Amino acid sequence: MLFVYHRIVLAVKGEDFISGRASCIVLRVRWCNIVILNMHAPSEEKSDDSKYNLDEELEQVFFLNFS
Repeated sequence: MLFVYHRIVLAVKGEDFISGRASCIVLRVRWCNIVILNMHAPSEEKSDDSKYNLDEELEQVFFLNFS
């Protein structure tokens, strides 16, 4: 669930829930679009594998959606 301030609701061009810990929202502004990417990262106590998986997921999300 994404919460957006009422003044910018009309600027929302789209949203995408990529995975359980990744989502993005696209805002349409005058000359371009602004993409806000929200990711929940594992804490320091988590294993290195989960941190590596986050890096892979972020890379995949970025290249699939924004290149």
